[in-house]
Amino acid sequence: MDYQKTLNLPQTDFAMKAGLTQKEPQMLARWQKDKIYEQIRLKGKGQAPFILHDGPPYANGHIHIGHALNKILKDMIVKYKTMKGFDALYVPGWDCHGLPIEHQLLKDMKASKSDFDTLVFRKKAHDYAMKFVGVQREEFKRLGIFGQWDDPYLTLSPHYEYWILKSLGELTKLGFVYRSLKPVNWCFSCETALAEAEVEYEDHTSPTVYVRFRVQNPESLGLPTDNQVSLLIWTTTPWTLLANVAVAANPHLTYVALRRAQNGEILILERSRAAEILADDVLETVKIFKGEELTALKYTPPFRNMQPCPVVLADYVTNEDGTGLVHTAPGHGQEDFQTGLRYNLPVLMPVNSKGVFTDEGAPFTGQHVFKANEVIITDLHNRGLLFFRKDIVHSYPHCWRCKNPIIFRATHQWFLSIDHLNLRSQLREVIEDEVQWIPPGGRERILSMINTRPDWCLSRQRLWGVPIPALTCAGCKGDQKLYVEVIEHVAHLVKKHGSDVWFEKDVKELLPQGFKCPDCKGTDFQKTHDILDVWFDSGVSHQAVFHGMIKSPLPADLYLEGSDQHRGWFQSSLIPSVAMDKKAPYKQVLTHGFVVDGSGRKMSKSLGNVVKPQEIMDAYGAEILRLWVVSSSYNEDVRISKEIVDRLVDAYRKIRNTLRYLLGNLHGFNPDKDLLKYEEILELDRWALNRLASMVGGLDAGYEQYDFVQVFKIVYSFCNEDLSSIYLDILKDRLYTCPLKSKERLSAQTVLYYILDSLLRVLAPVLSFTSEEAYEFVPKRAAQKAVSVHCLSWPLVEKDWISPSIEDRYKGILNLRSFVMKALDEHRKAGKIGSGLQAKVIVSSPEKHTLEYYRSFKDFASICIVSQVEFKEGPQNIEILPADGVKCSRCWNWRTDVGSVVAHPSLCGRCAAIVEQ
Repeated sequence: MDYQKTLNLPQTDFAMKAGLTQKEPQMLARWQKDKIYEQIRLKGKGQAPFILHDGPPYANGHIHIGHALNKILKDMIVKYKTMKGFDALYVPGWDCHGLPIEHQLLKDMKASKSDFDTLVFRKKAHDYAMKFVGVQREEFKRLGIFGQWDDPYLTLSPHYEYWILKSLGELTKLGFVYRSLKPVNWCFSCETALAEAEVEYEDHTSPTVYVRFRVQNPESLGLPTDNQVSLLIWTTTPWTLLANVAVAANPHLTYVALRRAQNGEILILERSRAAEILADDVLETVKIFKGEELTALKYTPPFRNMQPCPVVLADYVTNEDGTGLVHTAPGHGQEDFQTGLRYNLPVLMPVNSKGVFTDEGAPFTGQHVFKANEVIITDLHNRGLLFFRKDIVHSYPHCWRCKNPIIFRATHQWFLSIDHLNLRSQLREVIEDEVQWIPPGGRERILSMINTRPDWCLSRQRLWGVPIPALTCAGCKGDQKLYVEVIEHVAHLVKKHGSDVWFEKDVKELLPQGFKCPDCKGTDFQKTHDILDVWFDSGVSHQAVFHGMIKSPLPADLYLEGSDQHRGWFQSSLIPSVAMDKKAPYKQVLTHGFVVDGSGRKMSKSLGNVVKPQEIMDAYGAEILRLWVVSSSYNEDVRISKEIVDRLVDAYRKIRNTLRYLLGNLHGFNPDKDLLKYEEILELDRWALNRLASMVGGLDAGYEQYDFVQVFKIVYSFCNEDLSSIYLDILKDRLYTCPLKSKERLSAQTVLYYILDSLLRVLAPVLSFTSEEAYEFVPKRAAQKAVSVHCLSWPLVEKDWISPSIEDRYKGILNLRSFVMKALDEHRKAGKIGSGLQAKVIVSSPEKHTLEYYRSFKDFASICIVSQVEFKEGPQNIEILPADGVKCSRCWNWRTDVGSVVAHPSLCGRCAAIVEQ
């Protein structure tokens, strides 16, 4: 008789080999065909909402590995919240305007913006953005991300553009928007103003110079007039000296006038800086004075023939570097500008939009400011004004798109005031009291930025974006003005025709009927051509999406983006929300780090260390990327490399094999007929249910706290340790050899069913494809109608399953098991035994109560997967001996009763009885 055929060996069509690269696209097609997302949305209808508001990526290329990290994190949260019974709508969005799109389009076309008519270029930009919306949408869907992909929010849609202008109108009505001449971050390559969030800091080599500013009235401070007296200033931007109008000193610092022995000249600088700067000189102290005394001095500026310039006071001047005297050019710096306002200083701007000196920059007219540095330094040297120069490498602002260094340049721009109506204080209160920042350090980070940030520069001198519907009024001397009535009228035109309407129509067609300037009552207007900052576009997404699209009240439950968005989208969303609605647009803000290579280096093409998500999906499948995200600590920079991916593939294989084992041993199991009640199942199986309950509870806490590393550790540990190393290993004999419908086997299968059912549910937010694939093979109850694992709810843990007493009872015996398994392994390595079933284990203990505890486990031999076990009194010891009896050819246990049934001479008594049945 072939006894092999009497065993209940695992059977399942759930393949051992994952084949994810082939199966995942098929799964996506099935989800679309069966309208799975629509069914998920239907299930959540009427439930409490949970809305994770998507920060829009730029539609200007394929997705990168950072996009994958971000979107998978969001997807796990949304799927978890959906399973927990929330109506968790996810509306993906795209940023479709602005410099990122323009820059990439012009780069692809090898052209500049001046090569195109405005409307022609805008049409090309629109088509370019829409092309990559389509590309990225498919790439995000390939990652297994669920969302409202057929109806996302797009910042270029007329409906969305309407809300941009509606928000601008409301902020203008409230008095937050104004126009002014101010120094702004200016990219001379892109020829536009930049917001703070559009500036990146990189190392840059600059010439640093110490320059003599000749004092015209030294006698005003009691200094001698027989030698030249100079203020010694220091700057890393020699080109800005052409716009110098003052020198700033700190009123609280101490300054000194020092005579140099070699030429008798007198230099004035901050006292503590002199030792370093004039270390090689023989010096005589002429006079010491406080900074505030220096205001008596006048000096000759190094360039231009103009009136003598003053010394002014400013608290931002320090003695940490430089000379304690700051060259001041209000057209080239925010602090300088503020000082200029305080002292009524002129704002000189000898530099045009391309970063080239104008006629006002003579004698350097036509030269680019950075290239002119060396010529300027030479000129200073030739005139005896240069004291010293050297080159330094320092952190310097660069344009976020073209990556070129930028300049600070005073231009007329539209701004949003951060201090109007006490907005800055309101922002601080909201940050501290209304929002949960994850990790908590995010609160201090954004607070420090809000405390020091300047007013928001809203205008851009580009082609592709939402126009600022400002007008110049001839009756008001051509000043640019924003009229709320005009903004609101244009907003409705844009809603109907799109924002191109501003560029297509004559100004008279854009005005409300009968509109007159409220100041001069004139009707002679001209259009202006600045567009809105792209950060304003995305910053009012809470208005366009919540009020316009989904008709849901603010705030959103969660914003989740990279940590750089504290200075970007988190701020640009918070400012208009608090200004208009007096509250934050979000309840929680979660940030993640950047993706770096295996060595922790930033990814770059030059280093050749860029990891593309498409390549990982093509080679291994999206599940490996999803497993990478859940297993990574996102609070810091997240590493990825081939070695890391290989480890993840191995971890995935172990989880998949666990699912396959569970499915294989549930072959033929009917949960409607075969499930046993809790009181009917065996004690070891109750222990497994307690471990399952502990796992589900731990995962629930992990998901709720967005602690995904903990989620991964709990699942992996449960599959690898509780199941594979202990419970499933012990169960093999019972599952394979007991009668098909015996209580012992059904007890095990009942628990395996609950474990599998729960595992697939808790894994679905992470391993979305694999959970779905396995779900197809799960034995289901007749009442279970869900066509997808993603339509199921979070697993419910029965109260009976949670049993601290069972946990305590098994703690000691499983600890003993670990020592027994170690001893068996040592004997196996020594060649004394093959499998554990060839062994008999004798456990000795000097303590009677310990022996009584051990003996209470009648199934300890099966727990250790050995043929026999004995407990005896004596010194603590574990002895491994050859098992008594003969090997049963069916169960492979060594038994003394093998052959006791004549009809089955190679079987033990238990197996013979089973076969006879």
